[in-house]
Amino acid sequence: MVFVAVSLPTLASNVMSQYSPAIEGHCNNIHCLAKAINQIAAALFTIHKGSIEDRLKEFLALASSSLLKIGQETDKMTTRNRESVYLLLDMIVQESPFLTMDLLESCFPYVLLRNAYHAVYKQSISANA
Repeated sequence: MVFVAVSLPTLASNVMSQYSPAIEGHCNNIHCLAKAINQIAAALFTIHKGSIEDRLKEFLALASSSLLKIGQETDKMTTRNRESVYLLLDMIVQESPFLTMDLLESCFPYVLLRNAYHAVYKQSISANA
């Protein structure tokens, strides 16, 4: 889970990680990671008698801090789909029965999510025009 959390920022450099509002998902299907992360965490921590909620809170803290670091990058190529990957973090919380938006907001500013939604919708409108 730690590896997945710290690997999320690498998705921002992929051209296909662009979020498409028309299909309500990412072009390379990384939106499926939201469900996969939650299902794997539930299965893994049920087997090992761990607290699923606590482990997912740790995952969320690691993933959000990793994603906040790409906000400081100056290279346009590594951050080209940063907003789309921010939306993935929101999807993970929406899919999870163990995580809440309050918890996400405690470690990842909601204003970044709002701006990310605005940016991808604005980009899709300009691409269609």
